[in-house]
Amino acid sequence: MAEKRDFYEVLGIQKGASEDEVKKAYRACVKKYHPDLHPDDKECEEKMKEVNEAYEILSDPDKKARYDQFGHAGVDPSYGAGGGGFGGFSDFGDMGDIGDIFGSIFGGSSFRSSRSNPNAPRRGQDLQTNVTISFMEACNGKSVQLKINRSEQCPDCNGTGAGAGSTVNSCPDCGGSGMVQTAQRTILGMMSSSRPCTRCGGKGQIIQNPCSKCRGSGRVNVTKTVSVNVPAGIDDGQTLQVRGQGNAGMNGGPSGDLHVVVNVRPDPIFERDGYDVTTEVPITYMQAVLGDDNLVVPCIDGKASIRVPEGTPSGMIFRLRGKGIKKLNRNERGDQYVKVVVEVPKNLNKTQKDLLKKFEDSLGENNYKNRKNFFDKIKDILKSDI
Repeated sequence: MAEKRDFYEVLGIQKGASEDEVKKAYRACVKKYHPDLHPDDKECEEKMKEVNEAYEILSDPDKKARYDQFGHAGVDPSYGAGGGGFGGFSDFGDMGDIGDIFGSIFGGSSFRSSRSNPNAPRRGQDLQTNVTISFMEACNGKSVQLKINRSEQCPDCNGTGAGAGSTVNSCPDCGGSGMVQTAQRTILGMMSSSRPCTRCGGKGQIIQNPCSKCRGSGRVNVTKTVSVNVPAGIDDGQTLQVRGQGNAGMNGGPSGDLHVVVNVRPDPIFERDGYDVTTEVPITYMQAVLGDDNLVVPCIDGKASIRVPEGTPSGMIFRLRGKGIKKLNRNERGDQYVKVVVEVPKNLNKTQKDLLKKFEDSLGENNYKNRKNFFDKIKDILKSDI
């Protein structure tokens, strides 16, 4: 499968382009690649599919922000993707003004399906929130309770927006379509365009007596507690998607999703690298010289012991297989790496210093292999400097 191109590159704009720049670039691409202008041209058809996908993401502020931060992985292109073809644009859901763009370019008649029913079911907006957990909670997983502010269907009017006994009439200005069509003669011929009806606000209906609780919107804002299961192995900055916990849909449409960005606090002992963990363990001078057959070290699930061989240098790293972090959605774990650091004793008294000097005097060159090799290598350099 070919690698996806950058969406900004597809539309020929710079990253961070404004909403107007995105729309302008999309109009230009439609004029250039739309299959109606290039019958039987498979290359243009494929390019138009690519342009539609790019516009779907970059025209939505939430999706655009996730794409800017995480790239293609942040918007999950496979989720909600349309079945393809150019017979209609219902697969693009609530992309807003695509119909207007095509209408203004091609005369409007064949591209009004996305605006033909303003009261059709519409999916609710996605929401985003953050949660902060400890390093150990990220390793082991945790269930968290989050309070979110979201919109839900008004309980008084059941989402209709109409008060008790009120009637809902079709808007006389737009005939219930929610859009008002205008035509203008240009050098290219007659160009038609559409705009939301100002009388009904694009809804196509006029409520004589709006619901007093939701003021005719059909939705109310509530504070809700949502339980979210954070899986073991989650990393800092990753996002969890909770289906159906976003804002309520319109006209019976499904609710949006809740995106939970997980922040993980640093740990004073462990440091993460992918699914591996590292930690530094101080050892004494004697342990480094004589070794230690049972050095106890901390692990994320308790403790373990390692064998420190005789003559271990400071900075030596030991590997504990399978003692790292559980891999997401897999029954495997990373490894733990233990770095031993020899702690040099300080604040010695006279007796201790004398004993240390006596011990040093008892050592020979065979006790300092690296030191001997080093001075052998620079012997000639030292002689030349004399």
